[in-house]
Amino acid sequence: MADPGTVGIILLYCFVLIIIGVMASRKINNTADYIVAGRSLGFWVFTILMVASICSGMTLVGVSGYGYTSGWPGIWEQIAVPLAAAFCITIFGVKLHRIGRENGYMTLEDYFAHRFESTRELRGLSALAGITVSLIYLVGQYTAISIVLIWLFGIEHWQALIISGIIITAYTVIGGLYAVSWTTLLQGGLLIAGVIAIAPLLILKAGGLTHINHVLAGIDPNLVEPWFPSPVYAPYAFATPEFLLSFGLLMMVGLACAPHVINNVLAARETRYFRWTPLIAFLIYLIVMLLVKFAGFAVRVLVEEGTLILPDVINAQDFAFMYGVEFAAPNAFVWGLFAVIVLAAVMSTTDRLMLTIGTMFSWDIYKNILHPDASDTKILLVSRVSVFIAAGISLILAINPPQMLAFLIWMGIGVMLSTFAVPILAGLYWRGATTKGALAAMCVGLIGSGIFGYYHQYVAELPVHFSLYAVSFALLAMIVVSLMTEKNSPEVLDATMTGWYIFRKKEWSGIEFM
Repeated sequence: MADPGTVGIILLYCFVLIIIGVMASRKINNTADYIVAGRSLGFWVFTILMVASICSGMTLVGVSGYGYTSGWPGIWEQIAVPLAAAFCITIFGVKLHRIGRENGYMTLEDYFAHRFESTRELRGLSALAGITVSLIYLVGQYTAISIVLIWLFGIEHWQALIISGIIITAYTVIGGLYAVSWTTLLQGGLLIAGVIAIAPLLILKAGGLTHINHVLAGIDPNLVEPWFPSPVYAPYAFATPEFLLSFGLLMMVGLACAPHVINNVLAARETRYFRWTPLIAFLIYLIVMLLVKFAGFAVRVLVEEGTLILPDVINAQDFAFMYGVEFAAPNAFVWGLFAVIVLAAVMSTTDRLMLTIGTMFSWDIYKNILHPDASDTKILLVSRVSVFIAAGISLILAINPPQMLAFLIWMGIGVMLSTFAVPILAGLYWRGATTKGALAAMCVGLIGSGIFGYYHQYVAELPVHFSLYAVSFALLAMIVVSLMTEKNSPEVLDATMTGWYIFRKKEWSGIEFM
């Protein structure tokens, strides 16, 4: 149970978030201000927004829990996930930012409607799929926040869900992407500084990496190997070479095409940011992820040696980082500060997901399909109501948390990979990709992820992540159907920069270094 000082610090933090939301609301004059922050995000706000959108509750809660359970074979996650930010910004972002500014895109669905000349079918399917996968991912985020609040206040899971839902929904509804980006800059800064400060201290408290490796090897020699041998011999030993191959694709590409991540590229102010942001985002997140993973190792050692005891719950490993922070903090005040940092980390993606769901419904479905003549005032109202509804649905779904948070997060990313990766990549780089090909790929990917995910969970475990099968069938559907159907017009392909290049040659030569 948190002491009064810690409670005061946390209440102050939540109050600051609400104030930021109120301040941000003063900048909202139209739909573009609410959805893409008027396309005005500066370099560091955009960079930290990209990092924090990928970061999520998985970083502190899930990554440390995965490290606690599976040791070094899970270290590949710490390379693949930071690469997702660089992949999104470079492979998707450069083109989407340029053509988005030229054509007034608000969402990824605007791009799909333009590139594939499908103002209703593909836009509607993409929006519905995006809302579905975002809700799945959002359940994981609220579960992570609940874990933190239970740790802090000793309250019930449902009470933690309600508290977190009220706070995040409030400033997201009030301030839109301005509020999300400004609060994310605060939350991201706290996360980066906090992890760099506390994780090394926790590692030292556990005896240093050499001692940690010695203890892990005593538990299972494979915990200090680069991967587990095949076949899988224990529930925690699933990171075999074949699984890691699919896992790398899942994390790098799946996260990059997540709606709440890729839509950020439309809000950057300058194209020149895209030269340095990929590298900076990768390095920042790589350092944070490695330290959090090592913290999970450290807590496992402390528990094995009897120095630390985790709660007696089904997902005990997901509490590893929080209990480690509490153990390593030198005094109550420092512990209070780090409690805020942990809370900031798990909130940094939740708000962006909620805004993305509200945007896809209000802009892509309500405005562009159901009511084309809707005013900005009406669109904003529908978006805000959609955010409230999304919060309610995800909170209900989060009542029964999974055995390990990482599995739920990976499931959401798997559906994102299966549904969006092929249409985005083919749309941007293959001039032969057609409207019906994109529809087929998206349908096959979404349905396939459900089929293979169900099979893996309830019939028989697959040797690789289920999304690899689904995205493979989606790719096959895109190629076969596109080769058999009418091509899109050359004028649209030129306008949407479709082809095997990232920058137009004249644009690349004209971009300045930061």
